[in-house]
Amino acid sequence: MRKRTQVVKAKAQPETLKGWRQIASFLGEPISVVRRWARTGMPISRQGRSVMTSPEQLNAWLGRESGKPVHVITGEADLTAELKRGLSSIRREKQA
Repeated sequence: MRKRTQVVKAKAQPETLKGWRQIASFLGEPISVVRRWARTGMPISRQGRSVMTSPEQLNAWLGRESGKPVHVITGEADLTAELKRGLSSIRREKQA
């Protein structure tokens, strides 16, 4: 009997997040929190009544706000590499 292998394709990260719902989903926060963050400096662009931003802009903003390197994990992220990056950051802080 042959085994069937199922290939699971990770969702590609969108280049642009459009609307409060997509932005909130990317950040893992409620829409009300994301709107508040936008009023206090989170990078968004407005086109009429629509809002948009990119994952790269949000990651950079989160890093500046927290003072530490930040990366929102997506489906195709290499979790091992992210863990190593995080541990490296903690080690640098302890040495300082």
